[in-house]
Amino acid sequence: MSSHTTVPLHLVFFIALTLALIPLSIAQDSPQDYVAAHNAARSQVGVGPIAWDEGVAGYARDYANKHASDCTRLVHSGGPYGENLAWAYPDLTGTGAVNMWVGEKPDYDYNSNSCAPGKVCGHYTQVVWRNSVRLGCAKAQCATGGTLVTCNYDPPGNFVGQKHY
Repeated sequence: MSSHTTVPLHLVFFIALTLALIPLSIAQDSPQDYVAAHNAARSQVGVGPIAWDEGVAGYARDYANKHASDCTRLVHSGGPYGENLAWAYPDLTGTGAVNMWVGEKPDYDYNSNSCAPGKVCGHYTQVVWRNSVRLGCAKAQCATGGTLVTCNYDPPGNFVGQKHY
């Protein structure tokens, strides 16, 4: 008598799909993914690439970890770098945060060097700030729920009266 265990096809499919998605979600939080998302936006407006900097990333990690106890209040660090912050519930990838900031692009008017009335575009303009050449980002799971993503830029951008690119 032979003994086999048959596994329902839908269970095999579910397991395969779950395993296939794990590397994708992890990949969206790597330094290369943050850099690629930034450089895609920068290349669209003719700005040179930005590069990962471990010193800037250490600053971002320290700040993200410090605020992981309560991420619902996004307060800028006031440190030496330019900074973009994002929070989402239940989760936010690093690439998702960068895409959210770049999503402000339609609200930026290059000719007037300003945001559309009542709109926010400063996250986008920091992403494409031509003089920012070093990047460091971090992600923290928040004790109050959700995910905090922070990216820091060296040198900082968004100086009043200066064109972003």
